[in-house]
Amino acid sequence: MKNFEISVLDLAPVKQGKSINNTFQDSLSLANYAENLNYKRFWLAEHHNMESIASSATSVLIGFIANGTKKIRVGSGGIMLPNHSSLVIAEQFGTLESLFPGRIDLGLGRAPGTDGLTAQALGRNPAIINEQFPRQILELQKYFSKENSNALVRAIPGEGLDIPMYILGSSTDSAWLAAEFGLPYAFAGHFAPDQMEMAFKIYKEHFEPSKYLDKPYIIACVNGIAAETSEEAKFLSTTLFQAFINIIRNDRKPFPEPITDMDDIWNPMEKAMVLKMLKFSFVGDQTQIAEQLSDFQEKYQVDELMINSHIYDHQKRLNSYQLIRQATESLFKA
Repeated sequence: MKNFEISVLDLAPVKQGKSINNTFQDSLSLANYAENLNYKRFWLAEHHNMESIASSATSVLIGFIANGTKKIRVGSGGIMLPNHSSLVIAEQFGTLESLFPGRIDLGLGRAPGTDGLTAQALGRNPAIINEQFPRQILELQKYFSKENSNALVRAIPGEGLDIPMYILGSSTDSAWLAAEFGLPYAFAGHFAPDQMEMAFKIYKEHFEPSKYLDKPYIIACVNGIAAETSEEAKFLSTTLFQAFINIIRNDRKPFPEPITDMDDIWNPMEKAMVLKMLKFSFVGDQTQIAEQLSDFQEKYQVDELMINSHIYDHQKRLNSYQLIRQATESLFKA
């Protein structure tokens, strides 16, 4: 089995009965904990108009996390690039990289990270997204290059800085783009599992080496909920299940506490939809998590697993990441 790195995806989840300030402090606490456990990176995802997610001002939150940690890489998973001016993102991440040298990642996606009405409020034009997204990536590369120093429009800070860029996807579209541009590729398996295997195949087979990357680099984002016992892990996972039912019902309220019986909440159709969306969710005790990770890696051979863990109780969320780290270490020692 190919060894792999592990990292954290954090959506800055807002929990019922907690404030957004509580959310940000929990995110910082998790980042420190993950750093001490030698997780590779800590990414935050851009979302808008959702009571349950507070990572809308993603660049600002990255700065907060990077300032409160020492060595872990911090970045975006991702910035939804068509929501923004390329120049503004170059300046924001140039500022972050100048403040925290060698620690900032720029993950880029094309989706809005929200509903259609809010996407309009963000100024997106859906008719040109497929053309705009690759053009904006090229613009960012230009702004970050030393060669842009003689241009009439420059990114300061940003120019001449080495800020790794990653292409994010939840379908096969961005796999083609990441392969063509020779950039690392991250897939959102934690909520969109259906096309992941095909996306990885396309990316690997069509990858063109670039000055940024000489061979394919794949990150798979999955859900991970670990606990001391299988029963506790299944109980904790009901917060994740309820969150996805709320997505199906277009109810964006904060994340709920776990419950004892999901059948009190979902109907059979909702259950089938949720379980389908959460196919790549590793739930169990440390031994079970290690078995699930091993099975996944034997099939997909990724370079990095990025773990998203929706657990209501903060201490149990920290413990989950510790158990997942221990599970991966047990695999590497085997």
